[in-house]
Amino acid sequence: MLALKADSAFLGLQLSINSDTLLWNGFAIASNRLARVLLIQINIFRQKKNMLIIGIAGGSGSGKTTVVRQMMHSFSATQVALLSQDSYYRDLGQLEADKKRKLNFDHPDSIEFDLLVNHISQLRSGNIINQPLYDYITSSRLAETVIVKPHNVVIIEGLLLFTDKRIRDLCDIKVFVDAEPDDRLIRIIERDMRERGRDAKQVIERYQVVKEMHQQFIEPTKRFADLIIPQGGENKVAINLLVATISLKLMQ
Repeated sequence: MLALKADSAFLGLQLSINSDTLLWNGFAIASNRLARVLLIQINIFRQKKNMLIIGIAGGSGSGKTTVVRQMMHSFSATQVALLSQDSYYRDLGQLEADKKRKLNFDHPDSIEFDLLVNHISQLRSGNIINQPLYDYITSSRLAETVIVKPHNVVIIEGLLLFTDKRIRDLCDIKVFVDAEPDDRLIRIIERDMRERGRDAKQVIERYQVVKEMHQQFIEPTKRFADLIIPQGGENKVAINLLVATISLKLMQ
C-alpha cells in the first residue's frame, strides 16, 4: 500500500493506494490508472516553481536506492538530477583503522548537512555543483567529484535526509520508503558485504547500532513524509505515481 498523508498542501485529501484500489477519505473510488491521474492533478500546484525537488528517505536497507533506480529508468541524466546523501558523509580518512570500524554511519552527525544544503540551494538557484564521491572502505572522500547540473527535477536520496529541517523545507515532495525490519536486515547484510568490505559477523554485530539509530532518528521522520511507500522497489504503483508526477513536470 502507498499512503499519502493529508495536509493543507494536498488540499485536505486522504488517499491510500494498494495494487487494486484508490481510497478517498475512506471510500473506494478508483483503479490504479485513475489514482495516478488524481495524484498528478493534486501535485500540479507544487510544480509552479522552476524546480521540483523530491526527497526520498527511509531506513537502512528499506529499498530507497531501488526505488530511485527504477524511477531513473524512465528518465535520462539530462532530465533529472540525482543527489545521494551517501556522498556527503564526513571525510574521516585520517582516522586509524580501529576507529573507522566503529564509525556510526546511521547517526545524523556523520553527514555534512551544511554542504548538502548548500548544494541543493545552489542547484535551485541554477548553479552547477561538484558532488563529492565517498569511499566506504577508507571512510574518505575521493579526489574526483561528479558534476551535477540544475534540471527541472532533482531527486535527493538518503536515510537521514528528513532529520535536517532545512532539507525538509527545500523538498517539494517528501517520500519515506518503508520495509519490515527482517527484510531490511537481509538487504543490509548483502549490501555491506558487497560494498563496504564487511563480513556477515561484522554486519550482524553492527545491526544493533543500526536498529537503535533507526528507532531514534529515522523512524520518527516518517511523520514528515507526504508519501509513505511500503515494500520498497516492489511497490510498482508508488514508483509509477512518482514517475508520472516527474513526467508532468518535464512536459512544462
